[in-house]
Amino acid sequence: MSFTRKKILLVEDDESLGFVVKDNLEMNGYEVFLEKDGISAWESFQKNKYHICLVDVMLPKMDGLNLVEKIRKVDQVSPIMFLTAKSLKEDKIAGFKLGCDDYLTKPFSIEELVFRIEAILKRTGNIGTKVEEKQIYQVGKIAFDSQNLTLTLNSKVIHNITKREGDLLKMLIQDMPNIVKREDILNQIWGDDDYFKGRSLDVFITRLRKYLKVDDSIKIENIHGVGFRLKIS
Repeated sequence: MSFTRKKILLVEDDESLGFVVKDNLEMNGYEVFLEKDGISAWESFQKNKYHICLVDVMLPKMDGLNLVEKIRKVDQVSPIMFLTAKSLKEDKIAGFKLGCDDYLTKPFSIEELVFRIEAILKRTGNIGTKVEEKQIYQVGKIAFDSQNLTLTLNSKVIHNITKREGDLLKMLIQDMPNIVKREDILNQIWGDDDYFKGRSLDVFITRLRKYLKVDDSIKIENIHGVGFRLKIS
C-alpha cells in the first residue's frame, strides 16, 4: 500500500491537547488519527498501518506502556514516540526497554515534535511490517486453534469454544507467564470492568479450566484482587 501522506496514530486522552497536536501536524502535511484511550488505540493499530505512533503514557482503559508492549508483540519496527508529562528517569528507561524510539516530555513545542518525527522517519525509512498473527498455540499437550476456535488433544478436537472464550484464552497465553489484570481483560474483551461483567469473567475462567483439565499440567491461577495467570508445570 502506498501513501500520499505519512500516517500518524496519535494517542492522547487530553482532548484539548490532542486536537491542537492533530491540527498542527495536519498543517505540516501529516494524516493524523486521534484516539483517546489505550483500548481504542490498540484496535485502530490492528486495523490500519501507520508510519509512526505518538503515545501518551497515562491513558484510560489501558496505559501507554501496556499499549506499546502489545504493539511490539506484533510489530517490532514501526516507530513509536512517547508523549508524556512524566519526566522520571525510570519511566523513560521503561519506555525504551519496551522498544520506543523517542520520548518527548510535556509541555513541548510543535516545532520540536515535528523535528523529532521527521528525524525518526528519515532514520527508519519505510512503514513497519506487522508480524503475521499466530494461529495455533500449544498449551501443554493441547493445541488451541485461535481462528477455528478448537482445542485439540492428540490430533482429536476435544472442545469447540466461543469467540469470547477464545479471546480470553489467547490473552492468557500471549502474556504467559505474567499475570493478566482483571481490568485489562474486562476492558479489552467485555468493553468495561463493571461488577456484572466481572462475574461473567469468573464464569468464563471456570469454563476454560474445565476445558483444559484433560492436561493436569495446565493451571489458570487466580491472583486474588489482581487477575489471572496461565501456568504450565
